Amino acid sequence: MDNKEVVMTRARETLVSLEATPYYHCISRCVRRAWLCGEDPYTGQSFEHRRQWVLDRLQELVDIFAIDVCAYAIMSNHYHVVLHVDADKAKGMTDQQVIEQWNRLYKGHMLADRYLAGEVMSRAEWEALSELIEKWRLRLYDISWFMRCLNEHLALQANAEDNCKGRFWEGRFKSQALLDEGALLTCMSYVDLNPIRAGLAETPEHSDFTSVQERIEAYAERRSENKAKLGPKRQPTKLHPFKNGREKGSVKCIDFELNDYLRLVDWTGRAIREDKKGAIPSEFAPILERIGLNPDAWLTSVRHYNRNYFSVLGAIDRIKAYARTQKKSWHRGQRAVLRSYRLVMA
Repeated sequence: MDNKEVVMTRARETLVSLEATPYYHCISRCVRRAWLCGEDPYTGQSFEHRRQWVLDRLQELVDIFAIDVCAYAIMSNHYHVVLHVDADKAKGMTDQQVIEQWNRLYKGHMLADRYLAGEVMSRAEWEALSELIEKWRLRLYDISWFMRCLNEHLALQANAEDNCKGRFWEGRFKSQALLDEGALLTCMSYVDLNPIRAGLAETPEHSDFTSVQERIEAYAERRSENKAKLGPKRQPTKLHPFKNGREKGSVKCIDFELNDYLRLVDWTGRAIREDKKGAIPSEFAPILERIGLNPDAWLTSVRHYNRNYFSVLGAIDRIKAYARTQKKSWHRGQRAVLRSYRLVMA
C-alpha cells in the first residue's frame, strides 16, 4: 500500500544514533511475488498463518534483546515495527546474563560454555571471553541485529514452507529515527492505522495483528475484570508501556496516557476511513499541542506519513542537530515538518 515508505541509502550505523533518540521505525518488505501474510491473488494460496509467525518471533526477541516494541503492523507483504532501545538494560546485565541471552539466539561458544559450567580458565581464555561478552552485549541493543534475527528466522520458515531457496526480503530493512514525542506519536498512529489506510479494517479494534488491537484487547480485559476498581490500566506485557495516570512520565515508558492514545487513534482511523478533512476535535488539541504538534495538520501528517517523512522525523531544531551528527546540512521532509509542528525553534 505504501509507495515510498522511507528512503535510506546510507550505512546503518550512521543513521542509528542512540545519543539522539532510542526510538526507531523499521520496515521490511518481501521481494516481488513473495507473500509474508494474506492471500496470493495469483494462486489463491493463503499465508494468513504467517502473521502469527512474525508476532511470535517478535515476542521471543523482546525477551532476549534490550529492545522493546512500541507499535507494529503486520501486512500482506511487509511489516512495520516501532522500536525502543534500552541500552542501559544491556549495559546492566551481568556477564552470565549476556551469555545466557546470546545462547538463546545462537549455539553456545566453547569458552562461554566452560564459564557457565564453572571451569577454571586461563587469563588468556578469560580475556578472549571478555571480548566476546562485550561484543554480544553491544549486539543485544543493536537494532540491526534485532532485525536480522527477526528476518532471517522468518525467511527460513517461509522458504521451508514454500520448498524454495533464495531471497525472501527486499534487501536490508529501512529505518527512520524518531527524535521526539511528536514524532513517536505520529509514527505509532500511522503504523497502527495501516490496515485502515489500506481498506482492510474499519476500526482499530478490528485491525488484526496490530499493536493497537492488542492494547485495546488488554484494556478491555482489565475493565471487564473489575469495573469498580480504579488503578493502572492493564497493558500487554510484550509491548513497551504507556504511562498510567499515577506516573509523571519516565524514560522507560511512552510519555502519553494510554486512554488518550486509544481515543486519538480511534478518531483518526474513522476520519481516514470516511475521508474527513479539517482540524481534529477540541478534546484532542491539548494532547498534540503539549508535544509541539499542530492539531490542524494532524490528519494530513498521519494520512500522508509515507509521502512526507523520510529517514528522520522530529521538530526542525532536532532534525538540524541530528543532521550535524551525520555531517549533513539537511534531511528530506523538512517542509512537511514545518507544517506538522506547532512550535518551531531556531
